[in-house]
Amino acid sequence: QVQLVESGGGLVQAGGSLRLSCAASGRSTYNMGWFRQAPGKEREFVAAISWTGGSTRYAASVKGRFTISRDNAKNTVFLQMNSLKSEDTAVYYCAADREFHTRGDYDYWGQGTQVTVSS
Repeated sequence: QVQLVESGGGLVQAGGSLRLSCAASGRSTYNMGWFRQAPGKEREFVAAISWTGGSTRYAASVKGRFTISRDNAKNTVFLQMNSLKSEDTAVYYCAADREFHTRGDYDYWGQGTQVTVSS
């Protein structure tokens, strides 16, 4: 069993930056992902990182602006979000899985953190 707790969301102006954190309980050998869900839309993949940190994947819409990283000593995954746009407004979810992939069927999920970008 893994418990995930996100933090770092908030209100930011377009062009600004935020850094999301996801603290995981238990072992650190899970592959991790970030997903987001905007009002009235389906949840979508944002970024993923393998448990070693050696592999990453990004959605085309955030590539070059967002960076996923992890600190296994602290069981924490980060999502650095730069050059934020109004369309990045969503609830962001951290997720953990035994496989490294971009599908939405991760094993464990956090409760989500709201990110609002004002234009």
